[in-house]
Amino acid sequence: MSNTMPGTAPTHQTYSELQQAYDHFNEALFDGKLPHCLLTLQREKRTMGYFSAARFASLEGATTDEIAINPSYFAVVPLVETMQTLVHEMAHLWQQHFGQPGRGRYHNEQWAQKMESIGLMPSSTGQPGGKRTGDMMADYPVAGGRFLVACESLLTSDFSLSWYDRFPAEEHVQLGQNTVSAQLVGVMGASAPIKDNPALAGAVRPGGPSRKPIAEVAVGEVPSAPEAAPNKSNRIKYTCGGCPKLSVWGRPNLNIVCGDCGSRFVALN
Repeated sequence: MSNTMPGTAPTHQTYSELQQAYDHFNEALFDGKLPHCLLTLQREKRTMGYFSAARFASLEGATTDEIAINPSYFAVVPLVETMQTLVHEMAHLWQQHFGQPGRGRYHNEQWAQKMESIGLMPSSTGQPGGKRTGDMMADYPVAGGRFLVACESLLTSDFSLSWYDRFPAEEHVQLGQNTVSAQLVGVMGASAPIKDNPALAGAVRPGGPSRKPIAEVAVGEVPSAPEAAPNKSNRIKYTCGGCPKLSVWGRPNLNIVCGDCGSRFVALN
């Protein structure tokens, strides 16, 4: 049985809001030149969004690009961060039609320059000082830049996201606490929706329906499930020095480097 109010359509509501944001940033940051695409919601592990060129075809044989956004993050990262993800993928769409994309997943210098020009600083870590190009890239807003100006204009027009995934992963909560966007002062949408809406905080349960709601989690606490024991007595745990939530199990004396941030994994026992 649905818990929605009579007359509401969550699908129409959700995708209309994403389309509104796409159209707004297309005009504000890309001079309205980006073609239409198909916006989708996809739960991809450790990915807030992605771009896929000419991914869909119509009955007439026409094709359109896809921009996918991961709704698992919506409730626990700042709304500014979710809009960053959309614009990040829009920059890939721009490059697909008006530039030269890098091979595979590589974010090249042209993409990095475009991102900077629209007010988002490319960073392999999502923090100042990260690499500007690479396979796995994040970004953060430039203070006073075009993206934040456009974002504020959108958020002051009564824009919002109406529906949120109730069961984000614990690492999504951690990201929401540590993102650069969450440290912005005096910027609309710089706090996670669960911090602004008590009803949402009472409904969201990081880790699954059996866990306690985020409203009952202490500030700074990240709810975590009991960690499974390794299946071999001679295996030990390694944690990435740059991504503290990323761990692996392996034999002793392994020499492992993180493909995301370039840091070495450190043995914990």
